[in-house]
Amino acid sequence: MTEAVKPPKKPRGTASLLEGKCIACGARCQSVCPVDAVQMNDAGEPIIDASRCIGCVKCVKVCPVQALEMSFTPEERRILEQLAATVTSVTEVPEEDAEEAELRKRLAVYRGVWVFIEQTEGEAAKVSWELLGKGKELAASRNCELAAVVMGDGVEDLCRQAIGYGAEKVYLMDAPVLRHYRTEAYQRGVCTLVEKYRPEVILMGATGLGRDLAGVVATKLATGLTADCTGLSIDDKGNLMQTRPAFGGNIMATIVCDKFRPQMSTVRPHVMAMPPFDPTASGETVREPVPLTEEEIKVKVLKILMDGGSGADVDIAGADFIVSGGRGMMGKENFSMLQELAEVLGGVVGASRSAVDAGWMPPDRQVGQTGKTVRPKVYIACGISGAIQHLVGMQDSDVVIAINRDADAPIFQVASYGIVGDLFKIIPALTRKLKALKASRSGSAPADCRV
Repeated sequence: MTEAVKPPKKPRGTASLLEGKCIACGARCQSVCPVDAVQMNDAGEPIIDASRCIGCVKCVKVCPVQALEMSFTPEERRILEQLAATVTSVTEVPEEDAEEAELRKRLAVYRGVWVFIEQTEGEAAKVSWELLGKGKELAASRNCELAAVVMGDGVEDLCRQAIGYGAEKVYLMDAPVLRHYRTEAYQRGVCTLVEKYRPEVILMGATGLGRDLAGVVATKLATGLTADCTGLSIDDKGNLMQTRPAFGGNIMATIVCDKFRPQMSTVRPHVMAMPPFDPTASGETVREPVPLTEEEIKVKVLKILMDGGSGADVDIAGADFIVSGGRGMMGKENFSMLQELAEVLGGVVGASRSAVDAGWMPPDRQVGQTGKTVRPKVYIACGISGAIQHLVGMQDSDVVIAINRDADAPIFQVASYGIVGDLFKIIPALTRKLKALKASRSGSAPADCRV
């Protein structure tokens, strides 16, 4: 009797980095490696030690932009081809687990990416357009439709805008009962649409309105919700990979809702890039009936009061130039020099959490995980060490200039330009120089020109 020949063991391969794809997301690949085979270089990119890699694929799965892949030697590829040819035999195809088959069948009825268009008095929140840009990428990855949801009273114009920003279809609920945001009315409207059309992904802005609505909708639909995401992508199984800071911002966690639909995420304003507007774009608007009447809602809007108070007239999140101060400013009175520099640049003054906690600046000027996310053209960090909680809020700035006396401060790792020295000497000198430059150009440039 001849002994049965055992099939060769399936090679696991080793992880490798695809050139030019890493976005330095915060060492997520390093954090999940069980054998310390991943180290990070100064640019925040992984260096894989092939001799230690065990091919567990954890780093590949956690990467939000698929910048890592498994590599195989020619011999390993030959074995994989042999194994692939073997399993084509019907007798050797493993029977699908009944539970997995049921889950796959249940999730398959959900299709499409939705973005909720937040509006106040007919004006859309910019974060909604930003999410349409990201939603278009996600929909392309899933080869599905990108749709927008517009709710309000007399807001049909927002449908045309949503199509211009990338939506292929817009679901519109337009009625007086939806004129002002009320949780019950909007929740019932969104849930009715979801139960009818079954999208697989729903994105909302992480604003006061968006956070309130997303939470109640997710609860009603008995699905998962990830708040304040900083990264979104699709894995090889079609799941939405949702990246956000965790444990006080000390690590970046990637969360997957693989057993429930729709997958819901909220994203802060200015985290995603603003997509271009195409006035010639075409799309479909689907009018849907509103599933409730005014008499059914217990809450009534009597009056709307706009926010006021110190600094409320400053939109730090929309500024092109931001001069931020941290603990290194030493006191509230020293922020006057930052204000002077910001005025020369035509920008605004921001602050780190430590400066706000100390009472040196109002809370609406705080940049960071517990403050606002900004994407200015120029961000000048003065006396800010660069804790990850702060970096999350400003790391997507076009140009970052860091001024700090500590040459080892983490802020220099993300800075485009770094100045090591005494900020109380550097900032006044920089302000004087910029003023002189503006004065020399005053004869040929407008007074509010940017330097």
